[in-house]
Amino acid sequence: MAISDKLDEGIDFSDIEEKYKVPLEDGFDHILVIDGVPVIDKSKLEKLLTKIAKEFTRKGAAIKPDDISLPWNDKTGKSNGYAIVEFRNADAATHALNEMNGHPFDAKHTFLVNRFTDIEKFADLDETYVEPAREEYHSKEHLRAWLADNLGRDQYVTYRGDEVSIRWHGRPSQCEVAFEDHQNLRTELYVSWSPLGTYIATLHRQGVRLYGGPSFQLQARFFHPLVRLIDFSPCEQYLVTWSHEPIVVAEDMPQGPRFFSPEDEGNNIAVWDIKTGHLLRTFPSILPEGENARKQMAWPALKWSADDKYTARLTPGQQISVYELPSMGLQGRKSLKIEGVIDFEWCPHGDGSKKPTENMLVYWTPEVANQPARVTLIDFPARTVLRQKNLFNVSECRLYWQNQGDFLCVRVDRHTKTKKSIFCNLEIFSVREKNFPVEVVELKDTVTDFSWEPKGERFAIVSSSDPNVGNPGAGVTIKTDVSFYQLDRSKNDFRPLKSLAGRTTNTIRWSPRGRHVVLATVGSTSKSELEFWDLDFNVEDTAKKDASKEEWAAGIQQLGVADHYGVTDVEWDPSGRYLATAASAWTHTIENGYAIWDFRGQEIEKRLLDRFKQFLWRPRPQSLLTKEQKLTIRKNLREYSRAFEEADAAEETTVSAELVAQRKRAVDEWNAWRVRVGEEVAEARRGSARRGETPGQEGEEEDKEEIEVWIDEVIEHIEEVVE
Repeated sequence: MAISDKLDEGIDFSDIEEKYKVPLEDGFDHILVIDGVPVIDKSKLEKLLTKIAKEFTRKGAAIKPDDISLPWNDKTGKSNGYAIVEFRNADAATHALNEMNGHPFDAKHTFLVNRFTDIEKFADLDETYVEPAREEYHSKEHLRAWLADNLGRDQYVTYRGDEVSIRWHGRPSQCEVAFEDHQNLRTELYVSWSPLGTYIATLHRQGVRLYGGPSFQLQARFFHPLVRLIDFSPCEQYLVTWSHEPIVVAEDMPQGPRFFSPEDEGNNIAVWDIKTGHLLRTFPSILPEGENARKQMAWPALKWSADDKYTARLTPGQQISVYELPSMGLQGRKSLKIEGVIDFEWCPHGDGSKKPTENMLVYWTPEVANQPARVTLIDFPARTVLRQKNLFNVSECRLYWQNQGDFLCVRVDRHTKTKKSIFCNLEIFSVREKNFPVEVVELKDTVTDFSWEPKGERFAIVSSSDPNVGNPGAGVTIKTDVSFYQLDRSKNDFRPLKSLAGRTTNTIRWSPRGRHVVLATVGSTSKSELEFWDLDFNVEDTAKKDASKEEWAAGIQQLGVADHYGVTDVEWDPSGRYLATAASAWTHTIENGYAIWDFRGQEIEKRLLDRFKQFLWRPRPQSLLTKEQKLTIRKNLREYSRAFEEADAAEETTVSAELVAQRKRAVDEWNAWRVRVGEEVAEARRGSARRGETPGQEGEEEDKEEIEVWIDEVIEHIEEVVE
């Protein structure tokens, strides 16, 4: 007889029920009740369970049809409209609850998900309203607070041994540590700034951490075991991580949008949403095959459009797959099938000073049978072909966009018919011109480096005729030439400005503001020269529209020559006023450290640090000022510069005052010592006076000594502003 029947007879078993009540919350947290399930008969049971399991798995809550129980109504022979689902553990059930509650199963049914243990709690819920306690508001640090520095300083990060330090760079008295906490801010591989400087990323065995704000608090973490490489999207919305170890999902691994699911097993690349921390999609690595098997994997594996709307992935020789963000679904539901495709690049949008171009892709394909090599420029997402250029006798192509998206240079390495020698052509597309005209710059030598001037219409190349240029032996220094080219608006073509022969330069580094450029010899064991050049030294001559080639060449002046032994990295700061060079222990262990130079090649600071690995300037986001506001500031620059001149004078005065005070202390100490010694000598003379004689005038003259104190005073301070 049931307990309810006994209760009807007046027998109360409530005390027994309470004593032997099963504590559901202790053993059933991994079970969920799903309401809103379609009512079906048993003929459709298998199909329904399969679809429910698929929907849960798609949301990262992997289950099987056997994990689902569907209660039946024996009278009607149909289901009751709800299901009971059992998960591996309570964490997996919590993730499923968060993801599937309110999930539209089909046009007529929406899932309502509750815990099995909550059903009885809801039945006995006290309906008396109790006002919740108000949580105390805690303000968060501004992630771009460093931009509001009153002194307008930039920051940089150094990685030495196991220590990560972030420092301010400014005048000598303003260089100080911005943040240093070796317990919290540390890394196991390397550090990386995000493209706009908002975050600094550190890599660990468990995954990636992002820090930000004045006190560099932890902002996000991404669980990707044994991560080795990372890449940010241009607008800092997404992060790509890669590990050489395929993803493995253990049974006891936590489930949720921030973690891998069984569907991700075997993949190496992961795409994350930085703000939410959610995993968007994973991919397997594509390793070089055939003749390219010895080459390293191309990184970044995903290339981003300038506005973060799309990211694309290359399958060499087959296709380019473009994905939309944030869904990471294949754009247009199909890839761009391109037979033989080797490489591609997105068009940049620049700093906003010019009207941005539409999203464009450029790719190139090699010669196949009787078909020539081809460079193709397409619009996106329309996928319209904007321009094509056929190329012949091609060994390899390299794609270089100017940072404003005005020009595209395709460096074409060509071979002779005998294939015994290599020469180079530069195919330059004018992207903002009608019909995308192409100019060809023919060169006799092999080009080893190419670089556009930021925001400008000039470029520089490093070339060499040395037959060993492709595979130099150990300790061999290749002789190179450096050439500068300028767009001639009157003829709408690029003309050579100046050529520097007999160099060992292998690296070109333009200032982010243009005009100044550094020619460096990087990675050599015998040479480590740095040449600082100004391409607008005679601004009046080079600014003329009809300036001749001689006037342009005369405007190119060398400002200085320096040397940093063993230099491995060269990088300008965001302002374009300072250059940092580093000798990393990752490459060699001789005289590791870094140096900071001004744009003229004058050494500002140098530190030799053992186990030094990395130096990175903190990037800055685009200016919020409009083009008109910038022009206004430039016109009134002398007026604005007065405040900076006063600050410079105060800095000089402070330095001079400190120096004078130091000298005065030294003189006072010297005089005090002389007085003390004089008293000791006088006392000794009185004690050992002989024959009643007293020290004569001559002795007193011998004790006298004059001390001169030279004090430097700044009469006038003049500073030349170089625009």
